[in-house]
Amino acid sequence: MKASIKRLVGSGILTRAAYGVYVYNRATQDSYILEHIVKTLRRGEYSYVSLESALSQYGVISQIPIDRLTAMTTGRSGEYKTPWGVIELTHTARSVSDILAGTIETTSPIRFAKKETAVRDLLRVGRNTHLIDYAELTNV
Repeated sequence: MKASIKRLVGSGILTRAAYGVYVYNRATQDSYILEHIVKTLRRGEYSYVSLESALSQYGVISQIPIDRLTAMTTGRSGEYKTPWGVIELTHTARSVSDILAGTIETTSPIRFAKKETAVRDLLRVGRNTHLIDYAELTNV
């Protein structure tokens, strides 16, 4: 099996995304490649886009993470450098019902944090809180 994977990677048919995770290059890829990788990395866990990635899309922080996806997960934390960008996973101990109530479904393979949930997550993690535009939080 290892020899076959090595051969497929060498011939450009597969690309190694992370340890044990490979992307089939001949498949049609959508714009959610990092989210697909998150779903594969934390199979069986709940994961959702949050923190800086979500807040930049809501306009609550002005910085836009380039080549980086920040997500919360019920699995373990970790940072993964892939050919498509860096995936930063942060553990959450929230219950499944809290996660489902605080997120929405989009066309992405994983859920997306509501604005309030993403702010709460960022405050809990305690980083880049100076980037929050509190005036933008009140805009609906």
